Amino acid sequence: MAPIPVEEQIQYLKTGLAELIREEDLRERLVLCAKEGRPLRVKAGFDPTAPDLHLGHTVLLRAMKRFQDMGHQVIFLAGDMTSMIGDPTGRNITRPPVTREEINANAATYLAQVTKILDESKTELRYNSEWLEPMRFEDMVRLCSKYTIARLLERDDFSKRYKDNTPILMHELLYPLAQGYDSVMLRCDVEMGGTDQKFNLLVGRELQRDYGQPPQIVATVPILEGLDGVEKMSKSKGNYVGIAESPENMVKKLMSISDAMMPRYFEMLTSCSVAERQSLLAAMHPREAKLDLARRIVTEFHSAADAARASEEWLRVVSRGEIPADIETVRVEGELRLDKVIARVGLAPSGSEAVRKLKAGAVEVDGARVNELIQLQSPGEYVIRLGKNWRRVVV
Repeated sequence: MAPIPVEEQIQYLKTGLAELIREEDLRERLVLCAKEGRPLRVKAGFDPTAPDLHLGHTVLLRAMKRFQDMGHQVIFLAGDMTSMIGDPTGRNITRPPVTREEINANAATYLAQVTKILDESKTELRYNSEWLEPMRFEDMVRLCSKYTIARLLERDDFSKRYKDNTPILMHELLYPLAQGYDSVMLRCDVEMGGTDQKFNLLVGRELQRDYGQPPQIVATVPILEGLDGVEKMSKSKGNYVGIAESPENMVKKLMSISDAMMPRYFEMLTSCSVAERQSLLAAMHPREAKLDLARRIVTEFHSAADAARASEEWLRVVSRGEIPADIETVRVEGELRLDKVIARVGLAPSGSEAVRKLKAGAVEVDGARVNELIQLQSPGEYVIRLGKNWRRVVV
């Protein structure tokens, strides 16, 4: 296959990026690699602190895939050692470390998930325990000598915690150095990450210089807001859609985003062109456009048939008000007041919250709205709905 012209590659690789440091460096590296007859080595690290990746991660995976499309080597780095530190990025408190057993179990699930987007045959899977675990104390001292505390404290999260007198533990200061050392060991040409990772990625450039390597090009992607439309998509914030979730859960969650968030989700999570998504959003009712978005996303991670079935289930339950096919059945004993049952079966966090929902008219029993503290008689079976959540309660 004829080599792809450098300028054409750059324009394609810049698609969806927030920042490229520096474009002229990338141009020079592409020319050099073409002369040497080798692909760029492109790395992105993921700390396996949880078993599932979510849609926010796929923004970066899509950008990595564009490098694969141009024939370059993508390195998916599982940070099994850096996970034990806990990335302090964006945090104003110390992040509790994850056990090695949890990290290993989580990392084992990652390859199957990332290859829903990346080409497995063109993806190099590495673990940074390969070089970080064998390091001796003197090796760590030597690494630490290459960076100053003053530079580390320039990071927004560290500087804010320092000003607020919030503790910063020594092991957290090692995180940027460990991530930068990963780039040295992998001889990266490009490192990718979210915009919140910019400081860490730049540390990698400096460490590579210190070790006599050409500094890596830094490519950042935008951060995807979660379902709330405000905070970064995150499992800890509960505003995420996992790519390994069931099609039904994915559709249900995606249908909860605001109409204002739809253009951004179309842009960052689908392959729609600007013209296509503008036309689609202008022509469709917001609910139909959102269903189209959900079907596209679910199709990518499951199948078109799964997406169609899940969207039809959402319409059946939410739009037409029918009882879900997979409604959970819970058994309770005794003759109980409705607010206590609502709390007991998990539809509300407490009895007082259940009372508040009842008074607000948010509760249905067997299809009828109820706003009184009625008793559920024993024996009996009741279908209770609170908002979008249902329970079949057997008393």
